[in-house]
Amino acid sequence: MVDDEPKSLGRFSVFTYGVGHMLNDITSSCWYTYLLLYFTNIGLSPSNAATVTLTGQFADAFTTIIAGELIDRFGNFKIWHGMGCLLVAVSFTSLFGGCLPCKILGSDSPVVQTTGYCISAVVFCSGWSCTQISHLSMVNGVTLNPTSRVACVSCRNAFTMIASLILYVIAFFVFKKQTSSSQVDIKNQYQSMAYISIFIGAVFVIIFQLGTKEPSLKQESNGKRATASWTYWLKKVLYYQVLSIYVSTRVVTNVSQTFLAVYVMNDLRMSPSSKALIPAIIYLSSFVASVLLQELKWSGERLKAFFSAGGLLWLFCGAAVIFLPINMHAFIYVLSILIGIGNALMMVTAIGMESELVDKDLDGSAFVYGSLGFIDKVLCGVFLYFLESYESADPVPCDPTYPCFSVTRFSLGFIPGISALIGVVVAFFIRFHTPNPKTLTQPFLA
Repeated sequence: MVDDEPKSLGRFSVFTYGVGHMLNDITSSCWYTYLLLYFTNIGLSPSNAATVTLTGQFADAFTTIIAGELIDRFGNFKIWHGMGCLLVAVSFTSLFGGCLPCKILGSDSPVVQTTGYCISAVVFCSGWSCTQISHLSMVNGVTLNPTSRVACVSCRNAFTMIASLILYVIAFFVFKKQTSSSQVDIKNQYQSMAYISIFIGAVFVIIFQLGTKEPSLKQESNGKRATASWTYWLKKVLYYQVLSIYVSTRVVTNVSQTFLAVYVMNDLRMSPSSKALIPAIIYLSSFVASVLLQELKWSGERLKAFFSAGGLLWLFCGAAVIFLPINMHAFIYVLSILIGIGNALMMVTAIGMESELVDKDLDGSAFVYGSLGFIDKVLCGVFLYFLESYESADPVPCDPTYPCFSVTRFSLGFIPGISALIGVVVAFFIRFHTPNPKTLTQPFLA
């Protein structure tokens, strides 16, 4: 009997694909974890900081749709990837290194500062989305083997964790040496962190560009790319189900990451180094979970089961975050491990479901990833804008023996917990048509 299963990828191909998002990952970890804290430390009001975040999220969202459509029409995944990485590298240092228009105009007024940071955010997020969509949509062209696709996604997610760990190691030593709270010293700290992050990310961009082949996709007889129309996807019930799951997963990870450092400092009253150590524990546990996940056999039903496990785990963690008092702040270390596992379970399986949705319809893959990313970024941007607008720059007075309500606790516990629950409910009703699962012939990490 002839095995019709497409050939699986070897570990080198999985590796070179997996490292292609490292620059995006290390910079986005800094964006979500430290941007709000950075802006409030240099004197920007919470509402102005929220405006910068919302502007960046909307630029990210609209660029995602535009880039997805152009990639579907013309291909050239690696060119889009390289162009996006260049924009990210150029804009990231200005975002965390000071307001460029302020220096040009010689003014530090709130309006000029907010405008300057908004410009940097637009450039950064536009480049980030070009890299993200080109990299994500490549996976269905790199391999037709469903297990290899999950292996690529799992490897990508593992290196996301490595990128975040690298950032938090850098941050730990930077913040540990903090001797002054002046704005000049704070800006110098973050700028040093930005330069080191970009250099490390650029190394992995080069590995990806040299080691990954450009996918060859279908062309019509006139030489144009054959693409699936938008209506083809919009008529699929599965599209909306996967959309709900992916968006709920991104709300969980992005909103929780944004408020984690503020929660550790303002709500739990922990040491400055903890705002690097706690996120590092989360990403270390996520990395271990991602490596283990890519060794499993995968089918649609298994994707659903593992996603639901991650969602329920996050529901428990969200409740614990809300009710954790200051005098029990050490328990956050246990929660960090569980949050990391939950993040990995949800993210790896959610992206795996995207691949299941696209399946062999390769020529519309960028639209699928782009449209899902658009909804995710708009929704996350709106959530973050309103939550950050009501955020307090100073710790709320609180009895150490009782949990005190704050916007931070609500944002870190309730919003991700409810989003995870919504994802679990939707996953229960999804029906995939995946053949019998097979393991990766050459696992990435043996």
